[in-house]
Amino acid sequence: MKSGFVSVVGRPNVGKSTLVNSIVGKKIAITSNKPQTTRNIIQGVYNEEEVQIVFVDTPGIHKPRHKLGKFLNKQAYYSIEDVDVILMLVDASEKLGPGDKFVIERLREVESPVILVLNKIDRLSKDEILLKINEYKDLYPFKEIVPVSALKNNNTDTLIKVIKNYLNDTIKYYEDDSLTNKPMNFLLAEIVREKVFNLTEEEVPHSITCIVEHVEKNNNAFNIHVNIIVDRDSLKKIVIGKKGSLIKEIGIQSRKEMEELLKTPVYLDLFVKTVKKWRDKDKYLQEYGYSDLS
Repeated sequence: MKSGFVSVVGRPNVGKSTLVNSIVGKKIAITSNKPQTTRNIIQGVYNEEEVQIVFVDTPGIHKPRHKLGKFLNKQAYYSIEDVDVILMLVDASEKLGPGDKFVIERLREVESPVILVLNKIDRLSKDEILLKINEYKDLYPFKEIVPVSALKNNNTDTLIKVIKNYLNDTIKYYEDDSLTNKPMNFLLAEIVREKVFNLTEEEVPHSITCIVEHVEKNNNAFNIHVNIIVDRDSLKKIVIGKKGSLIKEIGIQSRKEMEELLKTPVYLDLFVKTVKKWRDKDKYLQEYGYSDLS
């Protein structure tokens, strides 16, 4: 038996959650084309015969503008301590930028082996991939460099083979049917938050969070109540939409995915609530699950 923990780090919006979902084989972390989608450390469990790898999906490392942003960075930094392997994920289709260099500098403080994962190679030619490898290889003593396409599930099997070489544990941390460490209420709230991300403009998603207030099973159906928290009234109007059109669409899409997850009918109630400057207030950060890690 070989096992271990693998932390997936990188700047925002490089495909960390997509990679973990692809490897695990099921959606356990929400995804979006907008940065800073992930706000919690989420573990995804990969099992095969005599091998268990626990992937730790992390918030993107970035320059914070709120207490919430500082918390997200702290989570990402915390996740690279005491793990067996670190995957630094970069978007190979974009130019090497200050965000990637910032992550590399942070990794100079760690002792765990670091594997560079060049993501989104489906957008590049073979020659362009080789140029990217050459561009990064001298910036840091990466143990390996593995090109993948998380979205297309391309070359992720090679990445798994490479990771196995650095696993030293012999402990089975999760049962074979476990996919994540997160409870059901967290997954339900994240489904709603993803729909808000995907159906609103850039400004709105980062100002919201979603909290499951109530889950009750009656006969063969679930009644679920979710609060969508925004930090000002103007955003509340946007999320609700003209004559409730947007909140209705958020509900339709969320309910469909919840029913797929729970394998049963769902009755979903959504309520939009304004909590001013919640991202900068310790009371609300703790109440909404963004607790201090120290």
